Amino acid sequence: MKILLINGGAPFNGNGGKLSKTLHDLAKRTLESLGHETRETTIHEGYDLEGEVEKFLWMDAVIWQMPAWWMSEPWLVKKYVDEVFMGGIGKIVANDGRHSASPNDGYGTGGLIKGKSHMLSVTWNAPLQAFDRPGDFFEGVGVDGVYLHFHKANEFLGTKRLPTFICNDVVKNPDIERFTRDYEAHLRKVFG
Repeated sequence: MKILLINGGAPFNGNGGKLSKTLHDLAKRTLESLGHETRETTIHEGYDLEGEVEKFLWMDAVIWQMPAWWMSEPWLVKKYVDEVFMGGIGKIVANDGRHSASPNDGYGTGGLIKGKSHMLSVTWNAPLQAFDRPGDFFEGVGVDGVYLHFHKANEFLGTKRLPTFICNDVVKNPDIERFTRDYEAHLRKVFG
């Protein structure tokens, strides 16, 4: 497969994005060892808009590596999505999928990169129970419920969702050895 690796980690508030870089680099090594071809973007280092659109046309799957900032993707990841997805109109997305003859039907079906996939790899300080336990902070919706908007932005292009990977408790209880071991196993299961 051709896999696009997007590193959305960045220096912020004293954090240098080290865990995101560690996981991004691990994904590159693991996927290439499985015979996949990779291309990568580290958003905070800058990017060429047309080149990024071409990467979405090239790839079979994209992996979004990012920390959670205030219950969501970092603003620089959202900026990247806005710029690249809008810059890809006519290439990676045609329109919203609706037609004037039936304006209430087909929303979200105008993507031009059908048959491709996306995967999230996210890092959170929150414990896993905060996502999955009913009555806890995220009301039991799970990590994919919290990222529904991000999945839908990718699905708008035509991609299908792959299983999400999450590292929890990364500030209060970091376990880099476990995080990397679990992520490598996840990548091997999904892409092996």
